[in-house]
Amino acid sequence: MDNTEINNRRIREIYRELLEICKPFIKKNEALQLRKAFELALQFHRPHWEETGEDYIYHSLEVAKIALKEINLGIPSVVCALLHNIVDNQTIKIGDVKEQFGNEIAVIVSGYIKLSDIQTEKISVHSENFRKLYLSLVKDIRVILIKLAHRLLDMRNFNYLPDAKQKRFLLEVNHIYIPIAHRLGLYNIKTELEDLWLKHSIPVKYTSIEKKLKESRTKQKAYIQDFVNPIQRELIKQGFDAEIKGRPKSIHSIWHKMKKQNVEFEEVYDLFAIRIIIESSKKNEKADCWRVYSIVTDIYKPNPQRLRDWISSPKASGYESLHTTVVGPNGKWVEVQIRSLKMDEIAEQGLAAHWRYKEGGAKKDQEAWMSRIREVIENPELEALDKQDVSKIELYSDKIFIFTPDGDLKKLPKGATILDFAYEIHTSVGDMCNGARVNNKIVPIRYVLQNGDKVEIITSKNQKPKLDWLNFVITNKAKSKIKRSIKEEKYQEAEMGKEMLRRKLRNRKIQFSDAIIDKLIKQYKLKSSVDLYYLIAIEKIDLSDIKKKIEDGPEDVKAGLKRNAKEAGTTTPASDGQGDFMLIDENIDNLDYDLAKCCNPVSGDAVFGFVTVGKGITIHRINCPNARQLLSKYNYRVIDVKWRKTDENRTYLTTLHISGTDEVGILNNITNVISSDFKVNMVSLNVDAGKSGKFDARFKLRVKDINHLGSLVSKISKIKGVKKAIRTNPDKIA
Repeated sequence: MDNTEINNRRIREIYRELLEICKPFIKKNEALQLRKAFELALQFHRPHWEETGEDYIYHSLEVAKIALKEINLGIPSVVCALLHNIVDNQTIKIGDVKEQFGNEIAVIVSGYIKLSDIQTEKISVHSENFRKLYLSLVKDIRVILIKLAHRLLDMRNFNYLPDAKQKRFLLEVNHIYIPIAHRLGLYNIKTELEDLWLKHSIPVKYTSIEKKLKESRTKQKAYIQDFVNPIQRELIKQGFDAEIKGRPKSIHSIWHKMKKQNVEFEEVYDLFAIRIIIESSKKNEKADCWRVYSIVTDIYKPNPQRLRDWISSPKASGYESLHTTVVGPNGKWVEVQIRSLKMDEIAEQGLAAHWRYKEGGAKKDQEAWMSRIREVIENPELEALDKQDVSKIELYSDKIFIFTPDGDLKKLPKGATILDFAYEIHTSVGDMCNGARVNNKIVPIRYVLQNGDKVEIITSKNQKPKLDWLNFVITNKAKSKIKRSIKEEKYQEAEMGKEMLRRKLRNRKIQFSDAIIDKLIKQYKLKSSVDLYYLIAIEKIDLSDIKKKIEDGPEDVKAGLKRNAKEAGTTTPASDGQGDFMLIDENIDNLDYDLAKCCNPVSGDAVFGFVTVGKGITIHRINCPNARQLLSKYNYRVIDVKWRKTDENRTYLTTLHISGTDEVGILNNITNVISSDFKVNMVSLNVDAGKSGKFDARFKLRVKDINHLGSLVSKISKIKGVKKAIRTNPDKIA
């Protein structure tokens, strides 16, 4: 018999085995769908199987069997398990699945593909948000359950997995599938996954504990029997129909206790557990469990701190049981679990106990069932949430999960924009947000994010928060940060407006006073001086109207205006009659100004003033490297200025760049011209003499005015060996 015939026979055997398991639950219309799914999967995998010998069809059949037999899913889920890995968008597309099997099956298969496409090795799978992302990416919760069956099969065949997958699967199992199995009450699957995870993650520990358990097995059986006998006799005496089981704790459970308590294997006090399962009517089962608890604790002394009452308050998975730990023979601690037969069924299968029937039931019941499963998986403390009356919508459906470029997850409300995400990262990132790359595509700040998007924020130093941003952000964090930034911006602008108003009043020979400001606030019908200064700064109030507004005021304000004008007549005028200028003079009072260090203006330079928050007015040269930006972007802060006749004793800092041939004595000749001929004070000198016989020198000097500087540069340029002598900006060679 050749290999093909052997494989065909093996496939038929597995399929018959699958049919046998499905038989009690399959409906007439589902039998045809099951057969069709099997044949489609076989057709898809056969070429690869015949070429490489890899038995993917066996894999699909085994996943289907686990979904049905161990997770208790129904026939639709079995069909999806058979089809879960056949969509390649070439041979078979998701549209083909929808056409042949209907929308329900297509949604589950499509969801499975989405989960499989997530590169979990690049992201933090240990976070609670990541488990929520898993849920949010799928419309039908059965996707998660089929994936759970898949990973259980993978762990059972771990040594056959490629090395690249092994590490990723161990992470997923530990941080995603073990918690899911636990919350759903799939304790057999949870225990097996935990042991398999430990076996392949920390093999030395696993092997050591396994060996010690085997060595102590005979003693354990004898001890369990000695422990159980007196309980068994008393139960019979009091008329209970009970089954008592003794089992060792799982290897993972023992390892966890050793790690948590920092003890060796021999020091773990409860290496095994006793389970007492009683026959009891639904009406009496809780009371009967407590009666059995009383029997056990009459025989053995309990540890009151180890009592767990999940009968009065069942777990979210439906788990009901009484747990206690008692001191058995020889002073050993033993865990005892007490439950009814019905409770034991739920305990073994959790929410899975009746899934199969729900899956094949009415659509309304099925949706309620899946909603319950989703909530239990997502919320570890669902009981507490239930008490707070938190709705399913609040728990799940209004959230999206977004990836940062580094793979971190951020949880945001549904409908959140790029700007919401930026503020979620950091306030400064939000303030400077100028757009983003979403899944490597450039989008604007208003773009509404979709679940699972990978987002890289683009920032600009020129960006700042705007009032209209409040129209499209939806998170409270973003709204509060934008409002705060705009308020701070308003105060900054107001400071500039205040300086502009102070200058205007001075040039109009009006003293800056509270009475004047109060009058202007009333005239413009504003709430505060901040509003007044802000509107001046953004040019919503024309400064040329200010004097008229004041003159229209009460008599006491007008009197003050005339008095101020009279007093101001004794001073030097601040305007030459040709326009509104500020004169640059060391004797100006109540108006701070400074010479910009980025361009070092010198008396006689073409200059402009720029109102700066907290620093008064800064004087810049027209050809300053920052001039273009200041003049175009902040034009409303710019004021005209003029130089007053230079004081003979005042000097201004400037920088010269001189280069030429590195001849003997050339620097001495240059410094003689500067110090001796022009009597100029040198602040600093920086010389770079290269190997090519050239030199570059930067001189920081103090000159009287632009004419003084021009004459100096002209004289230096005539020195033999000097090729270039020019004025430059500080720390910049022209």
